[in-house]
Amino acid sequence: MADPKTPLAVQMTGIVKEFARCRANDGAGLSVAKGEVHALVGENGAGKSTLMKILYGLYTPDGGDIRVGGAPVRFAGPEDAIAAGVGMVHQHFMLVPTLTVAENVVLAREPSSLGGLVFDKARAEAEVEALSKKFGLALDPKALVGDLSVGEQQRLEILKVLYRGAEILILDEPTAVLTPQETKAFFQILSGLRAQGKTVILITHKLQEVLAISHTVTVMRLGKTVGSVATAKTSEAELAQMMVGRPVLFQVERTLKDPAVIAKSPAVLELRGVTVRSSRGHDALKDVSFTVRAGEIFGVAGVEGNGQTELIELLTGLRTPGAGTMTLVGKEVDFAAASAADMFRRGVAHVPEDRHRRGLVLDYAVSENVVLGRHREPEFASTWTIDFSSVRAFAERMIKDYDIRPADPSAHAKALSGGNQQKVVVAREMSRGPKLLVASQPTRGVDVGAIELIHKKIIAARDAGAAVVLVSAELSEILSLSDTIGVLYRGAFSGILSVQRATEETIGVLMAGGKA
Repeated sequence: MADPKTPLAVQMTGIVKEFARCRANDGAGLSVAKGEVHALVGENGAGKSTLMKILYGLYTPDGGDIRVGGAPVRFAGPEDAIAAGVGMVHQHFMLVPTLTVAENVVLAREPSSLGGLVFDKARAEAEVEALSKKFGLALDPKALVGDLSVGEQQRLEILKVLYRGAEILILDEPTAVLTPQETKAFFQILSGLRAQGKTVILITHKLQEVLAISHTVTVMRLGKTVGSVATAKTSEAELAQMMVGRPVLFQVERTLKDPAVIAKSPAVLELRGVTVRSSRGHDALKDVSFTVRAGEIFGVAGVEGNGQTELIELLTGLRTPGAGTMTLVGKEVDFAAASAADMFRRGVAHVPEDRHRRGLVLDYAVSENVVLGRHREPEFASTWTIDFSSVRAFAERMIKDYDIRPADPSAHAKALSGGNQQKVVVAREMSRGPKLLVASQPTRGVDVGAIELIHKKIIAARDAGAAVVLVSAELSEILSLSDTIGVLYRGAFSGILSVQRATEETIGVLMAGGKA
């Protein structure tokens, strides 16, 4: 709860917001003290982002009251919210990659000369550089956004709202795409913002981060506010139970397999001497060799940018190697003819790192998305037409099995929360009964309940005989799911070891290029 002695930066009471088929906010409330980092948590679809989009003026509430700095407000749009000192950094960045850092920051508020006729680029760069130094957001104002790392793009988004005078910053899943190292640096930025009097509202699913950086936590469930607690007086288990309404397993049960038993299983995937060039022309993978067997989860750890993306693209037919061979279920892949469709037909399922770019058609319904690539199979189609009743029935089963919300097959994918979008992708890929499951960051941006579900499904796929390649920036995920762990460093494996031999410390050494 907010300290009664501290003035409130934000007070929202009785907020109601209805969409066509669901009530996203049902009398929700939020009280945020000035100058605190306030975490807002809840399951995917709990109404967190809707509540914050109302505060930012993107949505108009159907009921309830909002006060900012003690004054009642009703924003007609984001411009009103920004004028009142409220800024929002969205989960999916809104940047123009062909423009510079400075140009992105001042976009639509460009400083000018000659009576407003000419964009004053030098002044823009100077202002952005001064602002970045003031708040500890190290960025080169002249750098092209397309050349920035994900962590630098995150800092740029924060700089954009600070340039517009935000005193209250809403950050939606800000660490979802950051490495552990970038997350640590991001926390230092948040501490610096708070030290300079800013108020931060943090929407996140990562409860460890909530406990590490916030002062107060508000929990939402099914559109309602469950309660607020002081971070120092709660725990991961308590917050998870408040979010889900039941105890949550942070590490799902599984049977550890003896490496000797795994070695006797048939090989599903074999890479030998594979070299892959990146889009920028350098060797992203260098002479990589490994084998994944039926009933084995091969976890790939490493700081992002060390060849993980190129490895995933190779395995799913999206990139061709410069050298080496790949064998799937005993048959060598002809790279000249390989494609994503070819890998699909060979039994490769793919949970992509970027669900928007490669996992979903956002303008399609959930029912259409869960059969993408399978819509011509006899279960869903006749010779000439798609059997939409069968597609809908299948979608309803997936919605139930994967707890997709809202439970509406006709809902557009773009209307779902990020975590529910992820569950649509996972449901489609897992339901195929793949021979090889390639899962890249499968629980990025999803809540603790959904993480538990996805982890159980991955283990079930392994136990059904699938080979699994799991790429994750979360060491806890790699350690809790993998049978074998390979650590990528500068495009090569610095070590491959059984999970029985692996610790966070050992993997950390390998991630830095050391020896186990």
